[in-house]
Amino acid sequence: MKAIVVTGVGGPEVLVSRDVPAPHPGPGELVIRTEAIPVLFPETKLRSGEFPMPVEPPVVFGFQAAGVVTEVGAEVDATFIGQRVAVDTVGFGSYAEFVSAPASSAALIPNGLSSDDAVAILMNGSVALPLLETAVLTGTETVLIEAAATGVGSALTQLAKEFGAARVIATAGGPEKSARALELGADEVIDHNAPDWPTRLREILGTTTLDVVFDSIGGTSARALLDTMTPLSGRMLSYGWLSGAPAQISAMDLITRGLTLTGCAGPTWLAKVAKARPTTLTRAATGTLTPLIDSVLPLDEAAKAHQLIEDRSPIGKIVLRP
Repeated sequence: MKAIVVTGVGGPEVLVSRDVPAPHPGPGELVIRTEAIPVLFPETKLRSGEFPMPVEPPVVFGFQAAGVVTEVGAEVDATFIGQRVAVDTVGFGSYAEFVSAPASSAALIPNGLSSDDAVAILMNGSVALPLLETAVLTGTETVLIEAAATGVGSALTQLAKEFGAARVIATAGGPEKSARALELGADEVIDHNAPDWPTRLREILGTTTLDVVFDSIGGTSARALLDTMTPLSGRMLSYGWLSGAPAQISAMDLITRGLTLTGCAGPTWLAKVAKARPTTLTRAATGTLTPLIDSVLPLDEAAKAHQLIEDRSPIGKIVLRP
């Protein structure tokens, strides 16, 4: 079968199309004939070496895929065969014509939802839903959503008011993404490409404060936001490192302001994300959460897809199709 192999750590050129043996399911696994593969931002960080690779290259790359189940292993319900599902791999193997994955990761794709749309919303929605549940919004609060036009931020922006946000302030990179954030439900948008964007935020807030910050940028800008947050009840949910580093915040920074920071990571958090996948797909099928697709490319253009993401040009998910 055709697959995209990561041959080492480096630029997009390390993603190479090769013929490799098709996978067979082990116990507790199933195999799908792949119809759609999302290109995910964390994958670009793995490929570049910024995040550690779970296995030594060369190996078939990729985290998620959607398609039709063709085989099941021991201890897996045979009624899966013929079903359309979205799956998570064990850290590699999804950029391929056939993909093996744990059956426990498989979420049935509802009728009427395309495989392209399923993979476009799967990660965004399944992270956004537990973030909003963790925030416990009251219906009167002002929230800040970073990188609100793409990725998880785009799902947060669509859902925030349903979950109790009264005012949604968003950040986005550039005029086109700022316009998209407004379309998705933001009340105001700040261009986070400007180095002084936290100052602009203070101007927009005036005498009000932020009750909740959904922090996907991290780095030094996270600390700059603390003095804009509501003392004693302000909370930051940290779930991303778009800046290249986690939020540079100390315990003393939080204690002296009466704020909380929740790190949204680790096994317990990932279990909540996994649990949200069926709900995410149902919402997409019923129209209460909209998948955003920038482009659909052939599988052998995976390197091009990674380059586009590193250039920060897509507005929506890039989907690879075998």
